[in-house]
Amino acid sequence: MPFTIAIDGPAAAGKGTISKAVAAHFGFAHLDTGLLYRAVGRKVLEGAKAVTAAQTLEAEDLQSGDLRTPEVAQAASKVAAIPDVRAALVDFQRAFALRSGGAVLDGRDIGTVICPQADTKLFVTASAEVRARRRYDELAANDLADNYETVLADVKERDARDMGRADAPLKPAADAVLIDTSDLSIESAIAAAIAAIDARRA
Repeated sequence: MPFTIAIDGPAAAGKGTISKAVAAHFGFAHLDTGLLYRAVGRKVLEGAKAVTAAQTLEAEDLQSGDLRTPEVAQAASKVAAIPDVRAALVDFQRAFALRSGGAVLDGRDIGTVICPQADTKLFVTASAEVRARRRYDELAANDLADNYETVLADVKERDARDMGRADAPLKPAADAVLIDTSDLSIESAIAAAIAAIDARRA
């Protein structure tokens, strides 16, 4: 019987790390839906039309090694604001959510739009400053960062675009469990997520 866990939140809040750990803990399949939009964004940067890129997306496109760059992240946020792009990717995500054996999906509109009937919904967040520091450290480790102030500006710009878009804006579902990771270790955040899911499964 399917059991669906929806995990939403802004960039660099920790939802990806938490989602992978939760999926491993419960033995569920995991889908980082942001990779779908990053893959579309990457195709757009290469000259493709956004809607066409979304409609023709293939599993192999999610394996590209450059989907985590700042340029692709910004492109992903822009294409995600296009209703026809979102519509083209909805069926893929919903089919994944209903697979037998359980599924964990993380993104920005999973609990509100993609899987409003999810068995458990979490909203993982943190302050913009903390998220920018995490993203800067991640990028710096790969020689991709400019400076902290630039990364912070990018985080705030992306937040404004993701939360302000007309179609499927980033926001917590009414029944989502809020986990603020600003002052939590990775281990504590994962433990909080697992506890919230266990409470819903009981």
